[in-house]
Amino acid sequence: MLPSLARFRHLTLHRLLRPLVCGLALSLAGCGQGSDGEFTVAWIGSEEDLLTSGLRLSNGAQLVRAATESGLVALDARGEVVPALAERWIVTDDGLSFIFRLREDEWADGGEMSAESVRDALRRNLRALRGTSLGLDLSPIDEIRAMTGRVVEIRLTTPVPELLTLLAQPELALREEGTGPMTLERIELPASGGEEPPAEELLFRFKPPVERGFPDEPEWQEDVRDLVLVPAPAPRALALFDDGEASIVLGGRINHLPLVDIGPLSRGTLQIDPAIGLFGLRVREAKGLLEEPVLREAVAMALDRPAVMAPFNVGGWAASSRLVAPDLPGDPGLVGERWADQSLEERRDTASARVRQYLARQESEAPGPARLTLAIGEGPGLDLLLQGLAEQLATVNIRLERADDPAKADLVLVDRVARFSDPRWFLNQFACSLRQGLCSEQADSFVAQSMNALDPIVRASLIAQAELQLARENVYIPIGAPIRWSLVRSGSKGFSPNRYAFHPLPPMAEVPR
Repeated sequence: MLPSLARFRHLTLHRLLRPLVCGLALSLAGCGQGSDGEFTVAWIGSEEDLLTSGLRLSNGAQLVRAATESGLVALDARGEVVPALAERWIVTDDGLSFIFRLREDEWADGGEMSAESVRDALRRNLRALRGTSLGLDLSPIDEIRAMTGRVVEIRLTTPVPELLTLLAQPELALREEGTGPMTLERIELPASGGEEPPAEELLFRFKPPVERGFPDEPEWQEDVRDLVLVPAPAPRALALFDDGEASIVLGGRINHLPLVDIGPLSRGTLQIDPAIGLFGLRVREAKGLLEEPVLREAVAMALDRPAVMAPFNVGGWAASSRLVAPDLPGDPGLVGERWADQSLEERRDTASARVRQYLARQESEAPGPARLTLAIGEGPGLDLLLQGLAEQLATVNIRLERADDPAKADLVLVDRVARFSDPRWFLNQFACSLRQGLCSEQADSFVAQSMNALDPIVRASLIAQAELQLARENVYIPIGAPIRWSLVRSGSKGFSPNRYAFHPLPPMAEVPR
């Protein structure tokens, strides 16, 4: 439901009054107001989504954590690694050791930010992440050592070229004590009447340069501004953007893409991230039509992936029949697209024959179409996706329906962006230890062996065998790359589409020059 006009008027008045209130304070610096006023960003999601605590963060909470807490390194607007608590680092020639030099700083309690304290914080995070997919991604870390002075070394069992990207994840912030570049203030707005509950904004302010590890600059506030993050359902977030209340909308996914006006008269610009990750159907259990690998393959063979996604009209979107995203950095090309030598008609003929054989084995006198249920969220985009998938599977006599109870669904939609550009991230999502659906112990074994392989050729071969094993067992039915989008008003700075679809707040709070 769109927000009321009264709510919009209240939000506008609230933002107009805040600088005036600050002007009555003892100093403008006390209000943290930058020279260019506020910059408002709408987040498609709830307040609870943004304020998740602990080490299992939602996407919105990752943004908040990255702004208010720091790890050794961080991600910038382009998704590239930049210094944070570590001011510089080196990597040994064999790729098995990353050595970080910490900046001169102290923790919020006044204690020295020593190599020992950073080592202990990293070890705590790694222990807390055990049992998660991120914990598996970090499992090649063999040892963390505190060296002389402010130097920390991370030793690996096997080279992880993108370890820095992993260490930049918000979950790897070393302490929840405000070590990040910004402070956070929650501002609750009064209800505007009716059934609409009180709204809440999150106000982010840059800390002085010396608290961010930079030299003191007397006029530093001229280069920054306050950033207001407004959590909202998709219709309200889009309305805030259209009314000029928000300059950027973050958190866009496929479920609300049909709501976006992308016509020539649009006042904003739709930005699609070149995201890598998983977008497809996970098999929960080997039962019914999905009991055997060849039957699960029949479902995968029936899909015309570009046709399923055509109604969304996303330029540059890449379909794929692979579990691992194609063309990753360093991909040796050992695994290709499936069924490349077969036409869609040939694939569907094979799939139809397998479904007929399955139905013939059923005891029902009139078996009719085979039936599958899919756990899929709500939203016009997901309704459109479900309709397209159902039409595709109907061509091989399978009726696909939405599952009322996700715990009892045959299939689950997976829509997840990768943490780092490595095949191991994709394989780790299907590890048996995560207990999230059908898996392969043989594939897990190949991945485990790869983490002890120092020869890059052997390592690549083991990773390829793991992907092929998961493909043979058909535990996942790929569709293609996940879709992530944002609305960015012309002239806005600090935003850049990137493969991780991660858009940190601090760059947006810098005043454009």
